[in-house]
Amino acid sequence: MPVRSHALLGAAALFAAAGANAAETYPVRPVLLVAPFPPGGVVDLVGRPLAASLEKFLKQPIVVNNKPGAAGAVGNAFVASAEPDGYKLLMSLSSISVIPEADKLFNRKPAYTLEQLLPIARVSADPTVLAVQSSAPWKSVKELVEDARSRPGQLSYSSSGIYGALHVPTEMLALASGMKLRHVPFSGGGPSTTALLGGHVNMTVQSPAAVSGHVKANKLRLLAHWGVRKLDLFPELPALKDLGYDVEYYIWTGVFAPTKTPGAIVNTLRKAIADSVADSDFRAAMAKISTPVQYLDQPEFRKFFAEDRKRLADAVRKIGRVEEKK
Repeated sequence: MPVRSHALLGAAALFAAAGANAAETYPVRPVLLVAPFPPGGVVDLVGRPLAASLEKFLKQPIVVNNKPGAAGAVGNAFVASAEPDGYKLLMSLSSISVIPEADKLFNRKPAYTLEQLLPIARVSADPTVLAVQSSAPWKSVKELVEDARSRPGQLSYSSSGIYGALHVPTEMLALASGMKLRHVPFSGGGPSTTALLGGHVNMTVQSPAAVSGHVKANKLRLLAHWGVRKLDLFPELPALKDLGYDVEYYIWTGVFAPTKTPGAIVNTLRKAIADSVADSDFRAAMAKISTPVQYLDQPEFRKFFAEDRKRLADAVRKIGRVEEKK
């Protein structure tokens, strides 16, 4: 074999060994955990205590970096196109699947594709709940649906934005029940709930934790939830599926990495996240914000993500193009 070929093979072997060694010793410097939404939202509230616990097990600083913009697309795309070396991770939520599908509807170049991101672990998952004012006339979903169907387009609901985590489940229910509702989008989940409390809309959808205080204060009434199991916070609340509406939706959080991240690094992250979600400090932080830990390791998370991705893509196609009013 020519000397040059021997040299190339030798160099390739050295690079391969260096790569394997880097994967084995990962991490050797701080890791960036990107939250694609502003501080104060569910990703931030779960991501920061998770980062604190991860530091114990990865033995490196975990820096949470909020990169908001375009309903999460900016932060998602940042990690999707990052070097797959384990030093830029993404903490995202269910709407990660919605953005590329909405881009297709509008024939826009996608900010990222889901094929660019590798699911590592799910951390939390809460089904959304349907809320009305405590003084509202509807005591059940059936009463609300009957009223809405009798006067199409007159009952309104607030959301955190078009195709967001509150818009999509509401439209899923509207499609399943034959309701035609008036959508009033706001800039986030907080303003959306405030609009309902102020009587500016008739209903909203939220996470159980986000409305629990208002329910306890007798300001809001819950009618149902989008899950399949009893809720820890509201065990008597019926599931929409049990009421005959074939809809299911969760506001979940999960950790992703760029797709080509080496398997050894992925396994290190899986073990660290598993240890972190079992950590007493992390559990206490989640209890403080009334958010149940619903951990799934990579194999189970990938299965869940594939099912959830299909469910949300179908919902977005059925909702169709919704233009943002300027």
